[in-house]
Amino acid sequence: MVLLTSRRLGGFLSAAALAALSAALLLLLTGAPASAAQGHHKRGHHTTKHRRIHHQARRAGNAKPPGAANGLGQLSGILPRNHLTEESALNVDLTHETVRLPLYPGTAPVPNEPGKTEKVWFVLLDASDQGLAHDLGVNYAPKLANIAVSDPEAVQTVTLDSPSPEANKFGPANVHFQGAPDFSPTRIAEPGPNGFPLKGFQPGSVASNGYSPFIKIAGSDVIYNAPIVAAGEGPFDVAHHTNTEDRVLGVHIGTEANAPSGQFGESWVDLLFVKGFDAGQPIVYLSTDAGQPLTSVLERSTYVPALNAASYNGGDDFLGSARERLFGFINGQVGANNEQAQGFRNLILDGHASEDASAANTGLINALRNGGDLLNVFGDFPTEASPRHADAYSPLWDAQLGLWTEKAIKEGLNKRQIDENQAFNLANKRPDLLTGINPATGEPTKYGAAGVDINCAVIGYTNEAPTANLEEPAENSQFEPR
Repeated sequence: MVLLTSRRLGGFLSAAALAALSAALLLLLTGAPASAAQGHHKRGHHTTKHRRIHHQARRAGNAKPPGAANGLGQLSGILPRNHLTEESALNVDLTHETVRLPLYPGTAPVPNEPGKTEKVWFVLLDASDQGLAHDLGVNYAPKLANIAVSDPEAVQTVTLDSPSPEANKFGPANVHFQGAPDFSPTRIAEPGPNGFPLKGFQPGSVASNGYSPFIKIAGSDVIYNAPIVAAGEGPFDVAHHTNTEDRVLGVHIGTEANAPSGQFGESWVDLLFVKGFDAGQPIVYLSTDAGQPLTSVLERSTYVPALNAASYNGGDDFLGSARERLFGFINGQVGANNEQAQGFRNLILDGHASEDASAANTGLINALRNGGDLLNVFGDFPTEASPRHADAYSPLWDAQLGLWTEKAIKEGLNKRQIDENQAFNLANKRPDLLTGINPATGEPTKYGAAGVDINCAVIGYTNEAPTANLEEPAENSQFEPR
């Protein structure tokens, strides 16, 4: 077992600190007494009339519960195209838990080898400009325009080739990146006695200096979400991921030389998606990067230190924020056939999180397909009925981590959550059941931002489109203009 320390990789906990954190979390997760902290949320409130009108409109279309018996919507086959928010996706294969996306070429410095460059391959997921987002078939995420506020390294400036007609009859130009992920480390997620906390961990992909998945092209201010997911000319390792990100399950490189005249040599990648919820509806999304080491291990994503300070913890819909909030649960219920299962322990115990993800690992694929995923709850979503909430979507998620108390666990009240307002209201009204958690100590704390951010672009929904939250916010639990 390999455990990187903070000296070897900036954001890691030392062995002693990890042991202390594991011990603290272990006590909490196994039912040790935990003090209930008071819920803490954004300031402000609605007038009664404002709330009634606003949320009656937002609830429109959400009368039906999620479709499948276990609440996860369609579980097999190809997701209908009218269920996609990521319109450029070639398909979403629910049987194999993959989304197939166009793959674009670039070059980047070879990590840890000064002066050398290599071929890299990236996907396009979001854009801060509405017209360009529609043109590219990606999610519109205007909040990305704020991502470099107080954190310039969160955005990577890239350059484009200007190819001749002979060099490029029809296709993308090479993008020249300043940095790239190092895919060579072995991902480690060694379960602890109760699954989570992990006994040991190590990201399987680590950003080199200069790398961020959020890019802008020199001469333009538009921010794109363009994670690099593979490196080299192939063959690509889609079993142990020595030159691919840990969610890459298949790669096809098309060439103009092999394409018939007048046709485009299309390249694509199959990526393992993630399941979750928004506004009471089951959704699928990608997780490609995180600003913290442990987060990147759990998400099978690239650890990008530059994202840790991206604008900004707790920001959500406040001035200058690039983030939208996401709700995760440390110690929800577990069990492969449990319709209430959710959270970190569920992922480790029932989602095969310690194993390499590959198309051949059908045990892992089927476990995730049937509810063994994190099943996080998202805030705003591109299909929300209110334009303000649709446009508040961002792929950069600010995690609000919930810790169920001993009382909630004993009484079986640590049930699966599927809506952000319901989660916020529960923490606000019942701090005896749900508190926040301090990631550094494992102790309960006020509910809210936990200092965890994740790059998760939404792909689509597997039942009905999320249009409005399932209930109104509790008084003083959120800021205007919710």
